[in-house]
Amino acid sequence: MAKTPNPASVRRPRYGLWLLALIAFVAGGAAWAFREPIGGYGSIASAYSARVACSCRFVAGRSLEDCAKDKLAGMEAVTLVDDVQAKSVTARFPLVAEATATYREGYGCVLEPYES
Repeated sequence: MAKTPNPASVRRPRYGLWLLALIAFVAGGAAWAFREPIGGYGSIASAYSARVACSCRFVAGRSLEDCAKDKLAGMEAVTLVDDVQAKSVTARFPLVAEATATYREGYGCVLEPYES
C-alpha cells in the first residue's frame, strides 16, 4: 500500500519571502536611479533649514522648537540641533546631507563651508 504524505510535512513555497526580496530590489533600484535628485534636495533642504533656524534662534531669540515651525512644506524629514555655546544650528536630512549655520556678529547666520 502506498503511503500518502502528511499535509503538515509538505513544503510550501514561501511567497512572502520572495515578495519582500522583490520589494527591496525595486526600492534599491529606485533609490539608485534617483540618487542625484534626492541628494540635491537633501543638500538644499538642510542648508536652507540650518540658515533659517539659526537666524530664528540667535537673531530673533526664539526657541528651537518654535523655529522648527518655520520649515517649508516637504521638509518634515529635516531635523534641527542647536549648539548654544557655538551659536550654531545643524540641520540633517537623514542619510543624505547635513549643514551647519553659525551666527557671526555683524554678518548674521552664515553657512559653514562645505567639506567633502
